[in-house]
Amino acid sequence: MRRLGRVLGGPVAGQAARTPFVLLVVALLGGGLISLLLLNSALNQGSFQLSKLKKETTALTDEEQALQRDVDGYSAPDALQRRAHELGLVPGGSPVFIGPDGKVAGTASPAAEPPPPSPPPAAVVPVPAASVPSPAGSPLPVPAGSGSPVPGAGAVAQPSQTPGR
Repeated sequence: MRRLGRVLGGPVAGQAARTPFVLLVVALLGGGLISLLLLNSALNQGSFQLSKLKKETTALTDEEQALQRDVDGYSAPDALQRRAHELGLVPGGSPVFIGPDGKVAGTASPAAEPPPPSPPPAAVVPVPAASVPSPAGSPLPVPAGSGSPVPGAGAVAQPSQTPGR
């Protein structure tokens, strides 16, 4: 009878048991591929977020360094002295200390009177018409104190008042 089923193409008991196994293997392979796809997508999303955070960290580090340079420039001794002078502060005398027992060490004295504010840097003074060379080519004398017959030739560029920039 078995032989007859094979010749006629009828179902065989072994073939019927094989179909669920094949479906199970195909389902497992499909599930594995889908889970790999989801895992790959999650990793890519994480790498994009990591890249974005690295760029943000770099920008914040640059900003921190710029701010630290500004703080260093403002806390430099010459910048502090210049700012204190602008505010009218003067250097103090010798310090006086009070000990834990209340004993005073040193002699207190008032601070010196601040010096008058210094005049602003000399601006370029326009040269009077009398000091301009005549058309004939004979130069006229230059007035004393001008330093140069050409306006702006003796001017010195002043540095920026903002330290650290």
